[in-house]
Amino acid sequence: MSTAVVVEAPGEHRLAAHTPREPAAGEALVRVHAVGICGSDREVYQGNRPEGYVRYPLTPGHEWSGTVTAVGAGVPDSLVGRKVVGEGFRNCQVCDRCHAGETTLCSAGYEETGFTQPGAMATTLTLPARLLHVLPDDADLTAAALLEPAACVAAAALKVNARPGERVAVVGTGTLGMFAVQFLKAGSPAGLLVVGTRPDREELSKRFGATDFRTRDQDLPADFDVVVETAGSASAARTAASLLRRGGRLVLTGIPAPGAEGLDPTDLVVRQLEVHTVFGAPPDAWAHTVRVFGAGLLDPLPLVTHELPLDGFPRAIELVGSGDPKVGKVLLRP
Repeated sequence: MSTAVVVEAPGEHRLAAHTPREPAAGEALVRVHAVGICGSDREVYQGNRPEGYVRYPLTPGHEWSGTVTAVGAGVPDSLVGRKVVGEGFRNCQVCDRCHAGETTLCSAGYEETGFTQPGAMATTLTLPARLLHVLPDDADLTAAALLEPAACVAAAALKVNARPGERVAVVGTGTLGMFAVQFLKAGSPAGLLVVGTRPDREELSKRFGATDFRTRDQDLPADFDVVVETAGSASAARTAASLLRRGGRLVLTGIPAPGAEGLDPTDLVVRQLEVHTVFGAPPDAWAHTVRVFGAGLLDPLPLVTHELPLDGFPRAIELVGSGDPKVGKVLLRP
């Protein structure tokens, strides 16, 4: 029987019967292979996602991979049978931000798969075909389920525009941090430092391309051209800024708790720091991610530590919030 996870309200969920929705014009029906769990899914379940960024009842799941099984009118039949991943933001396509390619800033309002629209914690997912990115035929769909967080980091890498020979650093050693290391390594930096709170991540960081690893309580240099912050705390943001040379470039991808104390504006001005932020991934970041993945320069599989069936949703949420250093990326397999 086809099933889906349904979060009825904060703290309330059930495993429900799932009937695949036939694709309408412009849509595609995807058989879900795997779906990732992240901190925002935990927010959905706990009820502490910001107002307007979730709509109950809801089937979560915004990080996923699968295979197209049917398409609606106007969608090429050649898409059927292809392995795919998909963008989450349901942009309007007609506002000035969408025309500029900044679909995560769509002025028509926020709509996203797995938060306000049905997500991939189900046997199938029906969505606009224009959001799909086709993978190579030999792509590993388990690895591909992590391409959504990778695309968010790709957005950061594209914004910060690290050039070959620059000194770069990453603050944070979670999934986003490890993807940031891989993207920055592909740009041939002169040096790549990873800063985190978990010494056990040193080996993996260097496997992905880091040339140095330090914890935040160690002496840290302050001569980097580019720093990508992925830890999602105000203290991590301040650490990231402190690593930069004058005129350096910083991009923040983590989301601290509301009310967190931010960066010192005096420091930003006096040192002429260039600061960017990322929330989600626009189409160019998705396309970049799929290209890098297809070229073999992105290796998500070492980040996966747990794979559970859909009825393991409560356990998956528990694992994500456990703080256990042995827990990496958790996947559900419909």
